[in-house]
Amino acid sequence: MAQSDDEEGIEVAPGHPPANGYLPVPGGAPAGKTSAEPQKGTKAGCLALNGVPRDSHAAASGALGRPQTHLAPEEETQVRLLPTGAGEETPGPEDTQVPRTALSARRFVVLLIFSLYSLVNSFQWIQYSIISNVFEGFYGVSSLHIDWLSMVYMLAYVPLIFPATWLLDTRGLRLTALLGSGLNCLGAWVKCGSVQQHLFWVTMLGQSLCSVAQVFILGLPSRIASVWFGPKEVSTACATAVLGNQLGTAVGFLLPPVLVPNTQNNTDLLAHNISTMFYGTSAVATLLFILTIIAFKEKPQYPPSQARAALQDSPPEEYSYKKSIWNLFKNIPFVLLLITYGIMTGVFYSVSTLLNQIILTYYEGEEVNAGRIGLTLVVAGMVGSILCGLWLDYTKTYKQTTLIVYILSFFGMVIFTFTLDLGYIFIVFITGGVLGFFMTGYLPLGFEFAVEITYPESEGTSSGLLNAAAQIFGILFTLAQGKLTSEYGPKAGNIFLCVWMFVGIILTALIKSDLRRHNINIGLANGNIKAVPVDSPTDQESKTDMMSKQSESAI
Repeated sequence: MAQSDDEEGIEVAPGHPPANGYLPVPGGAPAGKTSAEPQKGTKAGCLALNGVPRDSHAAASGALGRPQTHLAPEEETQVRLLPTGAGEETPGPEDTQVPRTALSARRFVVLLIFSLYSLVNSFQWIQYSIISNVFEGFYGVSSLHIDWLSMVYMLAYVPLIFPATWLLDTRGLRLTALLGSGLNCLGAWVKCGSVQQHLFWVTMLGQSLCSVAQVFILGLPSRIASVWFGPKEVSTACATAVLGNQLGTAVGFLLPPVLVPNTQNNTDLLAHNISTMFYGTSAVATLLFILTIIAFKEKPQYPPSQARAALQDSPPEEYSYKKSIWNLFKNIPFVLLLITYGIMTGVFYSVSTLLNQIILTYYEGEEVNAGRIGLTLVVAGMVGSILCGLWLDYTKTYKQTTLIVYILSFFGMVIFTFTLDLGYIFIVFITGGVLGFFMTGYLPLGFEFAVEITYPESEGTSSGLLNAAAQIFGILFTLAQGKLTSEYGPKAGNIFLCVWMFVGIILTALIKSDLRRHNINIGLANGNIKAVPVDSPTDQESKTDMMSKQSESAI
């Protein structure tokens, strides 16, 4: 059952269905009453969750003793979690309660700390690219060298995502958060020792450490939201966690051009300005690492939702990381989402990395305004993220919202592309804001949609795979767009990205929406609760009727 804060050091492997948990089913008793009172009799009031394969319709049908039939998504999700045999014994106490759920006030502290150190990590990702011409002159390197200071974030993520998600699933949220915050702090301090013109390799080393830290950061928003926040706020919480990363990008667009102006005729002044930026970043990263150590907890005393309660008591030895990965890749809707999310986020990474070069092609000497355009793009995206999160919590229309935002992002990219050369920079501010509102607003949508269609698999694993796809597409798009931009101009590079976004729209439309987590939550929260002992001699027809009523309640 739920652990107190004092017991949070005991690691429990998340992300898989419990063997000894219990799932109430709709019936005749008043809603909510069963969870407050113990049920009488052996395992009364609950259906044991004893490991029916999540992706096996035949096994689910066998659990009911009937031939395999087509089930509605709500029924299918519940049947995956039903026992394999009507009379199968499940060890447990004589009096078993539905897990108590409650919201902890600490959840806001955890969310704030994560968002802030994610902000600093994202700031360090973009701080070189937005003033790439300044760093090229200071270190005496090519534009490709500076681009790699950004792309190293993408490159490091791909091979490290699997050990990182394994660590999250087997060792827990707190350790992963400490690694992310600690490596981010270490990388910032290493870069402080690189403020000499011949030490480009040191700044690359520091940036590489920050890129490793990112592996332990990008996959956490959906896990934090699921572990700490209730069903009516989980999407908003995920959007807020992603918001920290976006805000860091915004600050990365805004501050470096102000802190490090283009004074290449005065090398000493330029070195002083770079040093100021690096040391300031290190101080903030250190403070946030200390706060992470003090305040970041593994999980609240009680689960925040019934879907989370159904997962939290599972024994660690029953969890298989390889099987979890395999289950995800057998999930066709998730594979489609993996590709579409990678395309959209890869386009965002590419545009962010090359924004300075794109803007300066048409507006020479506008380094500061290039940073402000980037700021506008990301701030508008932050607003879009929060609005999308609130909308999902209110409507639960994951696929429809994802598809609409994808289409609007495509049109935003087309408008941005064909208005760059008009000669009016204020138009670029407007089109950049529209593009950012939809494109950046899409990021938390992908995370939450993935959690819904892959439940009860680990949120960290699904989010990690999404981010890995984003990094792969980001590297490919940045290299391709950079080549097209340098040889044919920014318009050619942007059209290349538009074509890929159109492909993403088509694939998004093909995703089947099976909201498994949502179905579990509404199946438990809505309707009436009836005590159904696992080993009762209930006939097959009444079990089928129970499933039908449960489906109707969910709808």
